[in-house]
Amino acid sequence: MYKACIFDLDGTLTNTLDSLTYSTNKTLEEMGLETITKDQCRSFVGDGARCLMERALRASGDTELKRIEEGMEVYSRIFGENCMYHVRPYDGVVQMLDSLKKKGIKIAVFSNKPHLQAIDVVESTFGKGYFDHKLGVSPEEGIYIGDSDVDMKTGKAAGMFTVGAEWGFRTKELLVETGADATIAHAEELLNYL
Repeated sequence: MYKACIFDLDGTLTNTLDSLTYSTNKTLEEMGLETITKDQCRSFVGDGARCLMERALRASGDTELKRIEEGMEVYSRIFGENCMYHVRPYDGVVQMLDSLKKKGIKIAVFSNKPHLQAIDVVESTFGKGYFDHKLGVSPEEGIYIGDSDVDMKTGKAAGMFTVGAEWGFRTKELLVETGADATIAHAEELLNYL
């Protein structure tokens, strides 16, 4: 029935929390502000780089976001240099993706990460040309997999069967509350839906 799987990147395919925390804190340090914890960063990510920086600046004392443009400029440079810092695929992800490919299921990545860094992470982690570009399927023939409330809303808005990745940056409860048709605790469990 399903012919394609579209994946979120950060928190779903790759554990990028170290790179996001490192780049955010290097930005805050350069700006002379207090750094944030990894747990704070985990709760700040998921809505794009600008939202991450807004949340980090507020947590560091810039409650009116007077330095957001400066923060974005510094973060863009630092993250561009460090987007692969400690990045690795989650356990079982590569095996799951290989199994999908063997079954003839098309696979793609859909991320709100800045485009060049998303390409860098995807190609460095999985290899160039690993994912499909043209899927040629209807929404009903696809599964959207992500780890956040934004992902669940995205999948549902696209009319796709939407699966929450419990190992990512948000809780199972939030994934269910925001529209997950199913949640999985391990990557290989996705194969049960195909």
